[in-house]
Amino acid sequence: MYMDEKYSALFTPWKIGNVEIKNRIVMCSMGGTSLFGWMEPCHFDKEAAYFLLQTARDDVGLILPGMQWVRDVMGNRWLYTNKRMFGELKEYMQDFHKTGAKLFIQLAAGCGRSMGVNHLMSMMLDHPAMGKIGKFVMDAEYLCASASPTPNRWKQDYKSRPLTVAEIKESTEAFGKTARLLREAGVDGVEIHAVHEGYTLDQFAIKNFNYRTDEYGGSLDNRLRYATDIVKNIKNAAGSDFPVSLRYSVVSKTKDFFQGAVPGEEFVEFGRDMAESEIVVKKLQDAGYDMLNCDNGTYDAWYWAHPPQYMPNNCNLAEVEHIKNFCDIPVVCAGKMEPEVAAREIAAGKLDAVAIARQNLVDPEWVHKLKEGREEEIKPCIRCHNGCFNFAKYKGTVNLQSMEDTMHLARCALTPPTMQHNKYKIVPTTKPKKVAIIGGGIGGMECALMLTKRGHKPVLFEKTDTLGGLFITAASMSFKENDRELIDWYRREIAKAGVEVRFNTEINDVGTLGGFDEIIVATGSVPRTMPIPGFNKCMTLTELLREKKPTGDKVVIFGGGQSGCEAALELVRSGKHPTVVEYAVDLIATPMVPLPNASYLREALVFHKVPIYLESTISEIKDGSVVIKGKDGTVTEVECDNVVNAIGFVPTPVAKPGRNVHLVGDCVHIGNLRTVIWRAWDVCMKI
Repeated sequence: MYMDEKYSALFTPWKIGNVEIKNRIVMCSMGGTSLFGWMEPCHFDKEAAYFLLQTARDDVGLILPGMQWVRDVMGNRWLYTNKRMFGELKEYMQDFHKTGAKLFIQLAAGCGRSMGVNHLMSMMLDHPAMGKIGKFVMDAEYLCASASPTPNRWKQDYKSRPLTVAEIKESTEAFGKTARLLREAGVDGVEIHAVHEGYTLDQFAIKNFNYRTDEYGGSLDNRLRYATDIVKNIKNAAGSDFPVSLRYSVVSKTKDFFQGAVPGEEFVEFGRDMAESEIVVKKLQDAGYDMLNCDNGTYDAWYWAHPPQYMPNNCNLAEVEHIKNFCDIPVVCAGKMEPEVAAREIAAGKLDAVAIARQNLVDPEWVHKLKEGREEEIKPCIRCHNGCFNFAKYKGTVNLQSMEDTMHLARCALTPPTMQHNKYKIVPTTKPKKVAIIGGGIGGMECALMLTKRGHKPVLFEKTDTLGGLFITAASMSFKENDRELIDWYRREIAKAGVEVRFNTEINDVGTLGGFDEIIVATGSVPRTMPIPGFNKCMTLTELLREKKPTGDKVVIFGGGQSGCEAALELVRSGKHPTVVEYAVDLIATPMVPLPNASYLREALVFHKVPIYLESTISEIKDGSVVIKGKDGTVTEVECDNVVNAIGFVPTPVAKPGRNVHLVGDCVHIGNLRTVIWRAWDVCMKI
């Protein structure tokens, strides 16, 4: 099999400064993939090194590891003082360059008001004495410091302290000292993070984030001074021919603090607009930057930089292509990019390269599969962010991420070995077993595939005539094409692996299964019910989304979690008029849905003028209306043609766990694909 000719432009060489890159595929930086650790004190990170080397071996042209502050997040040490780490990096680069790929280290000035404040940091910021004691381990105030006293994205009642001029200059010098050591270690270039996504340098650059009256505030040149001084310092310290890329957001797509603008929305830009961006890119080029690695957005409009499935494909392309007309250095585009579209635009000279990040986490062989004409074998990224970037927040909270997730970003919900290859791995069995798997949803199929790879003999029992389970319902919405691709991928892989599947076979008693050494129960869940008058009139999400039963025009969605909000968005896009009723203080009030995904849904429903009743429940469902009762006692009757049950699901295991009976997926507890798939590996690695 051979590569489709439409991708050929992706595999042509290009240059950043004097450094030639073998192809046009760039792996964007992702939190957690830093070669120098993530939240820990800086060190040579072997897990990230392994992942990046595998990515390079997959024929990605330019690798950008995760961002690294020039000053440690924990311990406050300047990166350039850790000489041992740079020695280990030098040895690593010798192996890395054997792949033919190039590597730029991404260096960061910080997060500023975008720092993901969690409960511990919140306590340190609220209690100065505690913060003073803890600052030698983690200086929370410094980590949140910005251009001006602006409200933190995660802790909205806290305003960043302004960085002092002395701190800015010390940081600027640190970039140069670090870049010199990186060049000596054999690194091919650096990328500066970032006049992008509302991070510290972007907060200096944007007028509404920067109220300073010193040399770093006021005029555009002053607001860009931090970023331009950094590249000048690097060129002086590491050499004028050492390439320096800049992560850059063309436009901010931001309406105000904590308010993004969804696609199609008319708004007044609160951040950087296109007119200013046209000027900025020329100034950045003249300062010495050799490439612009571009997208759009800020943390307030996070779904532009980290697009979920709801966002259009190639969502940043138009703005990035426009800005290329105003500079002479290479311009790269990121953001839900389709390889065929990128190839077409590169061939037309409208773009220099494409930046693709999370697809590398999902399938570490996707580039080879593309080159070899095996596109159907590429496992698709579903943009869920549940393993790689699961910062979560709803009204009244700070960052809800667990400490385990905070310390280990860039893992993958769909591919457990990613960034944890010593924990999750395929080890061939020495004692092959026959294993019954009850349920052909994602959990059951994942178990079947893994067991087959290990050398066991799984048999999959599915009560319907098709594989996919409840995820078919989740994938039925118009904007869930990646979910549908994932189901198709699983079905093809099951067939290719030769897994025996017994369709139309319902197992309600594991005692009826004979001849099996082990049994895996993956029977999923069913919709939750409530004892309220008229609840039996509710339509299920499956009836609404998969079976496409008629609804009428006015539809009440009972439940404002992710499923309910997605259903409401689907109804809006089909011309219907939904209303959402949610008992919690906010839509999607859960730590299980990352902020890029959740904030898009919240803001899209507001943009589409969907009536939303928070801190409310339905007390009665009538013919043609529902009675909504608020926590404050208010009662409202709303006319509707149908009510959809989106209040959640309850597990339906057909057996209890035992010596040779194992439970996987939502029949254990309700979760997401990450909990389903990781649990499948936890179980199947031990059989």
